[in-house]
Amino acid sequence: MPIRKKDKKIGLKQKQKFHELQEKLNIHFSREELLIQAFTHSSYVNEHRIKPSEDNERLEFLGDAVLELTVSHYLFNHYPLMSEGDLTKLRAAVVCEPSLVNFANQLSFGDYVLLGKGEELTGGRTRPALLADVFEAFIGALYLDQGLEKVFEFLQQVVFPKISEGAFFHVMDFKSQLQEIVQRKGQGHIEYLIIQEKGPAHNREFVARVTLNGEILGTGFGKSKKEAEQNAAKEALTVLEQLKNNNT
Repeated sequence: MPIRKKDKKIGLKQKQKFHELQEKLNIHFSREELLIQAFTHSSYVNEHRIKPSEDNERLEFLGDAVLELTVSHYLFNHYPLMSEGDLTKLRAAVVCEPSLVNFANQLSFGDYVLLGKGEELTGGRTRPALLADVFEAFIGALYLDQGLEKVFEFLQQVVFPKISEGAFFHVMDFKSQLQEIVQRKGQGHIEYLIIQEKGPAHNREFVARVTLNGEILGTGFGKSKKEAEQNAAKEALTVLEQLKNNNT
């Protein structure tokens, strides 16, 4: 296949790797130069005297916004009982650098990055910030080439399953985590009850109990009702985790 004018910045071997990537992802770009640009680091542009606008930084800027929108849309639709605060925490955990690096590594994106020799020698191919940027740039390129629906399809394969498995729920408080686990598994109804108050008014202690379908899951203590309920939920999460491990 002849190299198009816009692709002259890469060789035939590199171009073949991008064909292989598209086959692996089952995504075929109509404007392949966008895909290549998404993986082009500024060090490669500088070294090869290509136009600065041909690195992936602008695509990264766009991809960041597209990723926030699509993840927000998914969370809004799939967690109708979740508060705005928890939705915000959950989204932040999904789109933070460590998460994006994991997604990029899952797809071996580091193998396809076009780097300058200096960046290559200093381990740029595995640098977390670089990999996170490449993932965002890929999202931006995919959006420009095939639209929002295709981005959703891609995220359905790579990102959304991790959310539904509960991989990011640790950022929420214990009560929210417990609520989402029970709701996700359709296990029933959670109820909190303050079963005891003790101590003088200036140093009150509360005891809370959490039940699932009437069965006690956890008990917690605290200086406020809220703290006691959170600690009860924490104990309940430990119980559910133990039950899960015993069944596997």
